[in-house]
Amino acid sequence: MFHLNDYYQKYKSMWMKYKYGLVAVFFFIITFVVGDSNLVKRYSYDEKIRDLEKEIKYYRKEIETSQKKINDLRFNKEWLERYAREEYFMKKENEDVFIIIEK
Repeated sequence: MFHLNDYYQKYKSMWMKYKYGLVAVFFFIITFVVGDSNLVKRYSYDEKIRDLEKEIKYYRKEIETSQKKINDLRFNKEWLERYAREEYFMKKENEDVFIIIEK
C-alpha cells in the first residue's frame, strides 16, 4: 500500500540532500541570466568598450598627425606655402594656376 509518511520522508531526505545545490543554481540563474548584469549585456558592453578603445587609438593618432602639421605650418615657411597652394589654390604674383579635375 501507499504510505504518505514514507513518501514524505523520502522527499524530505532528497530535499535535504540537494537543497544547497538547488539554491546555488537558482542564485546563479537569477544573477547571471535574469539580472541587470546578465552575460549577454556584459558581452555587448565589452564589445562596445573594445570599439571605443579602437576609436580612442584612432583619434589619438589623428591628433598626433594634426599636431605635427600645425607645428610644420607654424615654423616652416616652405611647408606653409606648399599647404596654401595645395589646399587653398593660392598663387604668387605673375603665376598661373591650373586646376585639373579628373572624372
